[in-house]
Amino acid sequence: MKKLTDEDIENMIGDEFTPDNDVVRRGVRASLRLSTRIPEQTCGVQNYVKLDLHQLTEEQAWSEIMNLAQSGVRDATIITGASGILRIKFMQWAKESLLSPYINSVEAINNGSFRVKFNKIKMTF
Repeated sequence: MKKLTDEDIENMIGDEFTPDNDVVRRGVRASLRLSTRIPEQTCGVQNYVKLDLHQLTEEQAWSEIMNLAQSGVRDATIITGASGILRIKFMQWAKESLLSPYINSVEAINNGSFRVKFNKIKMTF
């Protein structure tokens, strides 16, 4: 078997062959931005969520609020609506239920919306 020489390789490649040198390598690294660090990806927990409970039953609303509280979200606006049972139930749940340990504070924005700050929870993966 014949060993290929540089001349044989140049003939096979044609005129498009450029030798690998420092200038070419640095140019490629700069264009690909290989010297910049890729930031670590976060776990995907949002800091703020708006939760609208209109058209939900009490059970559905409870489930949505508990899922939100356990998701790691820190701030939320929860819209219960000005009339109806959910406005009353939400305040009861926030004060005296399984939901209360997750809540840091509840502030009424208007007659049917609340700004809720949740306690920080440890995320286990």
